[in-house]
Amino acid sequence: MATQGEHEYFEKIGHDGMQHATHKPWSDAECGLYLMELGAMLGLMPERGRLLDMGCGTGWTSVMFAKRGYDVVGTDLVPQAIAAGYQLKEKEGLENLQFVAADYESLSFREEFDVVVFFDCLHHAVDEVSALQSAWRALKPGGICITSEPGLGHARRSAAVMAEFGTTERDMHPAKIIRSGKKAGFRDFSVHPHASYLYIALYRQTANSRLGKLLRIPGMRTLVGLFTVLLSKHQAGIVVLRK
Repeated sequence: MATQGEHEYFEKIGHDGMQHATHKPWSDAECGLYLMELGAMLGLMPERGRLLDMGCGTGWTSVMFAKRGYDVVGTDLVPQAIAAGYQLKEKEGLENLQFVAADYESLSFREEFDVVVFFDCLHHAVDEVSALQSAWRALKPGGICITSEPGLGHARRSAAVMAEFGTTERDMHPAKIIRSGKKAGFRDFSVHPHASYLYIALYRQTANSRLGKLLRIPGMRTLVGLFTVLLSKHQAGIVVLRK
């Protein structure tokens, strides 16, 4: 069951915050990270099918999946966010996109989807097992659930956000997702490094700081990228769960 802070979040962020949320990823300073992460997730998903976008917020990820060709249902518990999603749908003229206002911990879909996506939202769950059970029920046999979550240390880093908005911000690392997925009924799992981490390590311009100077040493970015591939997925990574 979601907290009151989750229900009130889009009211608290105001008009400017809502505009930013609606126009992501283009409105966000971390646009490149979002695009690279979504690209990696698309590579791990079937090329077509029916997709359930969990905790979709204002629906910008749902729009991107629909533009790719999936038949998409986006779900979020806040009606204000769903209304913003329908505005995006109309603006883009997408017939293969629908939205449902509902709590992803208690959805009633049964074997309707080929893919379920949790993009940066499972860590808001009060009970992640219930959320993953909703995903398991919604998937057809052999379907996949794919998650991209901030991982270890997120609750500590988000203390100010929790204090200001009252939202749920929890660590949601691969081991926890896999344990919860097993309880939900998933039978097969794989973990992949966050593509957004590789973006930071290999491609993003760095400021004139000590770290920036270090990364400009020839070959250093390659070493950092390799380290990211080898170790980061245990802290935070893309998790694929198969029904």
